[in-house]
Amino acid sequence: MKKVGWFILFLMVSFFTFAQNSAKVKELERMRKAALEEIETTSALLKDAQKSAKSQLNRINLLVKQIENRNKVIAILNDEIVEIGKSINSLTEEISQLQREYNDKKQQYARAIQGMYNKRGSQDKLLFVLSAQSFSQTLRRLRYLKEYSSWQKLQAQEIKEKQTELENKKALLENTKKEKTALLGQRETEASNLKKEEKEKQEELKGIKKQEKTLKSQLAKKRKQASELNRQIERQIALEIERAEREARIAAEARKKSTRQDKDVPSANERQSATSGGYAMTAQERKLSNDFEKNKGILPFPVAGRSTIIGYFGEQQHRELTYVRTNNNGIDIQATPGADAKAVFNGDVTKVFVIPGYNSSVIVRHGNYLTVYANLKEVYVKAGDKVSTGQSIGRIFTDEEDGNRTVLHFQLWKERTKLNPALWIRK
Repeated sequence: MKKVGWFILFLMVSFFTFAQNSAKVKELERMRKAALEEIETTSALLKDAQKSAKSQLNRINLLVKQIENRNKVIAILNDEIVEIGKSINSLTEEISQLQREYNDKKQQYARAIQGMYNKRGSQDKLLFVLSAQSFSQTLRRLRYLKEYSSWQKLQAQEIKEKQTELENKKALLENTKKEKTALLGQRETEASNLKKEEKEKQEELKGIKKQEKTLKSQLAKKRKQASELNRQIERQIALEIERAEREARIAAEARKKSTRQDKDVPSANERQSATSGGYAMTAQERKLSNDFEKNKGILPFPVAGRSTIIGYFGEQQHRELTYVRTNNNGIDIQATPGADAKAVFNGDVTKVFVIPGYNSSVIVRHGNYLTVYANLKEVYVKAGDKVSTGQSIGRIFTDEEDGNRTVLHFQLWKERTKLNPALWIRK
């Protein structure tokens, strides 16, 4: 009994370990597929980014992103190989134990059959029954032969099931080994691709270092344009807060004059701000704001089709060029030429304006949250329009002189505070 109990415990532990490994391998496989999709997207964008002097920085940024994703895939592959190795070890141990149990069961069965025949000598079943000393003994022997026959069938079935289980485990082990071999081959391919991309990046860097002065001038111009965009957004936010406060004051004064309402209780439709000096919202806007906030991390990507983030929120030091340092108020998303910008949530268009370097820009309000879609060639909406989640806002501008660079500049604000959009959207 102790041996049986130990074996059951072993099977439970083996199954749990194998199930854990399998779940982790599946999650790693999902992560690897996502990273490979990102590599495919970046590859397509690099292909679209025609080589030119002006587009070199953009190409380097894409290559850096590509290399980052390639390293990520290799790291995931390494983790997958380790986990599959654990599964192989677990299966090997389980198969060894099953083989021992299978052999023991066959030997026990053979000994039982042999023992039965030894006790009976040359007598057959009929003689065994007829040689009984009494009628009651005859009945007992008949019952014994019936039970023994059932036991034989049960033992034979158990041996057959054990053999089938053993064969299935061996087949699973072979498939797992093949999967590991395939992953090792893929890792070699990814390492080879990484080497080529590193070489390509170094060649691009050699070219751009010759134009350091021009690049610095372009970056200074871009910073100036970004500052102007930021001023326009802040100005618009201030105007909207002022307008909402004015409407709230008018409503409050009207309520005080009314004898039909308690002077100390604000109307349900009266504008109220969530923070001191913030945007005073109506009840409908407060609900919209709460709904927007609940969707943090799962808002849809603001670009249709293939796209990837190439510029991140906040102050960033370029990985390859020490003199390139940016301070981004949002994120920059590179897309394919002809791509549209999409609204990430229901809201109201409050402003459409033009800024040199960012072309047309659109501000959409979602309660006391705002999203900004900048660098549009064509705008499909106007101030006062209501937009829904996923609705096209406009066509992203493609700079043919910059290697067909198609980049949406996307910002997210709460009241007067800039937020990191990457933490709110999902790819």
